Amino acid sequence: MEVLCTSRFETPLGSLRVVSSEKGLVYIELPNENGRGFEGWRKTHARGAKVVDRRAAHDDTIDQLLEFMSGERRKFTMDLDLRATEFQLAVYEVVAKIAYGETLSYSDVANAIDRPKAVRAVGAANGANPIPLVIPCHRVIARGGALQGYAGGLRLKARLLAMESTEPDWSRPTPTAASAGDSSPRQARLC
Repeated sequence: MEVLCTSRFETPLGSLRVVSSEKGLVYIELPNENGRGFEGWRKTHARGAKVVDRRAAHDDTIDQLLEFMSGERRKFTMDLDLRATEFQLAVYEVVAKIAYGETLSYSDVANAIDRPKAVRAVGAANGANPIPLVIPCHRVIARGGALQGYAGGLRLKARLLAMESTEPDWSRPTPTAASAGDSSPRQARLC
């Protein structure tokens, strides 16, 4: 029987829940999440899995997410166990490459996967992204720059984009390359 470890923790954005398998991170639950939520994801992707509360299993993931929210991290290095369709995986691969502080439109993503007419399907794949923040679907916007759809709500999407667009406070100590994930050979990877 598969075991999924789960932990809730507080962030500047609200309470988050992270869930992992023995292979890596499988799910991040955002505050005020709409949609199917973890239980809906579990019914589709981990039916019958045992869920246990185990904070120690997530110490590194939680540290990385908190560093991201404080502006100290721009890339993630945790292992992922991404469960999705072939189409969704293609979308997530493009979305995962969108740089911190940058955005792409849904049509840009559709073009990048050689499916220019699949703009709505790209939006649906983004909406099903089980690992937001790490696979930064908040960086995908409408062609005209408007914010559309986000599992955590448009207010959270706007907050994340605003956070990423601000200049760093150079009066704060600069994080080391190792803590910021800049020199690590292990980048967040798709399974």
